[in-house]
Amino acid sequence: MSFDLALFEAEVATRGLALGSRVSWSDETTSTNDDALAAAKAGALHGTLFGAETQSRGRGRRGNEWVSTPGAGLWFSLLLRPELRPELAPGLALCAGLAVRHALAARVAAKVLVKWPNDVLAGGKKVAGILVESQFTSAQVTCVVVGVGINVTQAAFPEPIAELATSLSLLGAAELGRERLLSDVLEALEGELSRIGTYGLSAVAEALRPHDALFERRLRVGDVEGEGAGIDASGALLVRRQAGDVTAVVSGHVELL
Repeated sequence: MSFDLALFEAEVATRGLALGSRVSWSDETTSTNDDALAAAKAGALHGTLFGAETQSRGRGRRGNEWVSTPGAGLWFSLLLRPELRPELAPGLALCAGLAVRHALAARVAAKVLVKWPNDVLAGGKKVAGILVESQFTSAQVTCVVVGVGINVTQAAFPEPIAELATSLSLLGAAELGRERLLSDVLEALEGELSRIGTYGLSAVAEALRPHDALFERRLRVGDVEGEGAGIDASGALLVRRQAGDVTAVVSGHVELL
């Protein structure tokens, strides 16, 4: 079923949301992040949302392709112009992860966790991914595009992700309406943006602690191997190595061992 734009807009208006109050929705696009970045250069306003039924070149971190099955998920990007210092920018992906986790956890029985830096897992499998692309000056963040992909009604996935991915449908969610799901994500994200703006990244890290998919898990990031020890106040992943010392990792691909 196609995304009901009128229903979504009514949800946004009823809740009084700033995010999603302006929407551009397409049947198909190359990438919603690219759409949002182009609109940002043209002066699009804070909270403008770009969505599509499918993307021909949807992408995740490190240039990885995101499979955007037509009509089977939520593929959208949100343009933000937050009044944030540049050092807070790494926390925006975690804010988005927490917002998505909140919306999904209300719909499934499986435990929903945030995997640093940009994935949301349910039942141990990836159900959503986040890609944040920022532009900033030395003084503050000027523009942020938060791209989100949520698997909703897929019954199967292609190789090589068949054993790694899941969807709300596969998880047994009773409510699969994308319009309300998107509204729930945006409402939760408004709360997370208020949290980071008021209290800083340390407050986001504290909120993430009970939902950290990597905490006390054996993992490897590049040449750093050890046990997940949380997220620090700068948004870095903490890894406790065998010798007992803790290393802060600011970027990289996490491999669970």
